[in-house]
Amino acid sequence: MATLSRTHKPRLSFWQIWNMSFGFLGIQFGWALQMANMGAIYEYLGAKPDKIPMLFLAAPLTGLLVQPIVGYMSDHTWHKKLGRRRPYFLVGAIVSSIALLFMPNSSTLWMAAGLLWIMDTSINVSMEPFRAFITDKLPDDQRTRGFAMQSVFIGLGSIVASALPWMMAHWFHVINNVNSGPIPATVRYSFYIGAFAFITAVLYTIITSTEYPPANLTDKLKTKEEKKGFGAGAKEIFHSIGNMPKRMRKLALVQFFTWPGLFLMWFYYSPAVARNVFGAVSEKTALYTHGIEFAGLTLSYYNLVTFVFAFFLPFIASRIGRKYTHMVCLLCGAAGLISVAFIHVPEMLYLSMTGVGIAWASILSMPYAMLGGCLPEDKVGIYMGIFNFFIVLPEILASLFFGWIMSHLLNNNRLLAVEIGGCLMILAALLTLLINEKEE
Repeated sequence: MATLSRTHKPRLSFWQIWNMSFGFLGIQFGWALQMANMGAIYEYLGAKPDKIPMLFLAAPLTGLLVQPIVGYMSDHTWHKKLGRRRPYFLVGAIVSSIALLFMPNSSTLWMAAGLLWIMDTSINVSMEPFRAFITDKLPDDQRTRGFAMQSVFIGLGSIVASALPWMMAHWFHVINNVNSGPIPATVRYSFYIGAFAFITAVLYTIITSTEYPPANLTDKLKTKEEKKGFGAGAKEIFHSIGNMPKRMRKLALVQFFTWPGLFLMWFYYSPAVARNVFGAVSEKTALYTHGIEFAGLTLSYYNLVTFVFAFFLPFIASRIGRKYTHMVCLLCGAAGLISVAFIHVPEMLYLSMTGVGIAWASILSMPYAMLGGCLPEDKVGIYMGIFNFFIVLPEILASLFFGWIMSHLLNNNRLLAVEIGGCLMILAALLTLLINEKEE
């Protein structure tokens, strides 16, 4: 049975693209709950601000190690019922959902940090093949739409997940009883809902989507047998790193400066809002908890912007090109992060998060759409995993060294950390101009 080449893959309908992307809704529940709440969870459990980056080291390290390995494995996998990518969707979703159930019951810092390692590893197992899934199934002229659809579900998942603690408090009147543990009940119930959403959404994609078998299936399986072993996999991964396409190298540089801006926002935005906008002086006060909940609501709003704006991205990219679309969106995100420093009325944070939401929609789709057309089809999984290096390497650097910057240069000012993130996003926008979309 022959596979379909890049230029001969059939065009898929809206609903087929919807079904194959729906699992990202669940994956984003896992990420969004972590992004909006882990900084506060660490502070609830007694962490100091300069220790927060190191406690977030789990995500980048697991991404650095897991994604290229999973990419390599999924490139060389064919299950007669689940196909190439879907076995990894399923395993990652099961383990991630279990970790989400346990995370809000952490009683110590080491327990929360350990569960974060498990959760991030399993989320990466599910997520990386989803990127390759789009490139596997869609012709080049539909890939922008495919990755934009993933952005839609990422935005939708984040809207709900980020706002869940606020919804628990204000819609369902959940009471945070200090005697029930250091982590508020609103956060605990939010993680329980996230676990259910994760496994359900991924199962929907697994059930409703199919995959194209690789060309000459028998030969592929024979090659898989010959390539068994850690050494063969490591050799192929390092060979691929040394032979990245030119366009991928330039996109990697853009990613390297884009993502630190996001990491610093996720590290410090919620505590910065609680302290600098709401005026809370301690994480043990009700005002601090209220500030964290409101920050989660604004994070939910920026994902609403992402959800809506993602529908327009393919149209904008078809008019001005993917490169310039991405550059403009990054500048909007930078303006949003920098403007937080000038806000004293909490409701004005929605304006800041509008810019961040526009940038997030593009970050989740444009780099991958530009990347997909320059990758060899038999190594899409590996290269998608390698591309992730340039997301996680800056986060590793931030986790290892930004704590020192916080304590020695920024006087633990969380708001200044968010501003630095905005400046890095401006640099990433300028580097986008180096990309030549005709380079293969």
